[in-house]
Amino acid sequence: MSAVKNVIKDNYNMMLLKDYLREAIKDAGFSHAEISKTPTGTRVALHVTRPGIVIGRKGTGIRALTEKLATDFGLKNPQISVVEIEKPELVPGVMCNRMASHIERGTAFRRATMWTLKQIMESGAMGVQITISGKLRGDRSAFEKHTVGILPRAGHHAEIIVEQDIAHVKTKMGLIGIRIRIARKEKLIPEFEMREEKTEKVKSETEKVKSETEEVKSETEEVKSETEEVKSETEEVKSETEQIAIEEEKMKSIETLEEEENRLK
Repeated sequence: MSAVKNVIKDNYNMMLLKDYLREAIKDAGFSHAEISKTPTGTRVALHVTRPGIVIGRKGTGIRALTEKLATDFGLKNPQISVVEIEKPELVPGVMCNRMASHIERGTAFRRATMWTLKQIMESGAMGVQITISGKLRGDRSAFEKHTVGILPRAGHHAEIIVEQDIAHVKTKMGLIGIRIRIARKEKLIPEFEMREEKTEKVKSETEKVKSETEEVKSETEEVKSETEEVKSETEEVKSETEQIAIEEEKMKSIETLEEEENRLK
């Protein structure tokens, strides 16, 4: 078998494995699985919202899952680790599964879409886009797109910031597809900033400028007060010199005792 056929076979087996995990661990809030081959075996990291359901009582659930992966999917010595998701509302796979379960129970697709949009935006997402397609109302297939917030659709930012996932729902009318794209604020690049952050920066800069102008005004007022004090001191000095000059003139007009004696003689 050629190398190309081996790659195709491995990718096909991984696709089947992920589809199986999506169905088997649906109640645990399965998002995605990271599979890597090592010399000792195969590492499988399951990202879920409720790890207790996957592990089971005394590890019975994870043991059964390892046996299933080894026998049915041919993984050599599978080593399963369970990773808990901190913010499940910001993970597209989890929200796709939740929305699919709501539609399976009979909830209207628009109500489920609006509920999902609200949950994602309230948890702190930068933008969301939900596309639902299939036989939504009648025999003819249709699709609807609902977008909220800022969502880059092309370029380097879209590859880094935006995550997406797809889920399918079987209903009485037919198959319905759900695609959710979520843009996260945590993965923002400094060059790509939101308008709110820019306005906050401008406000902070204007406040700094205002505080500096107020400080300059206070300093000018202090200088004015000092100049006024100097002027008052100079005026006092002038008044003192004038008084001294007047007293000197008075002293000149006053006759001494010797002059009085000479005048009397």
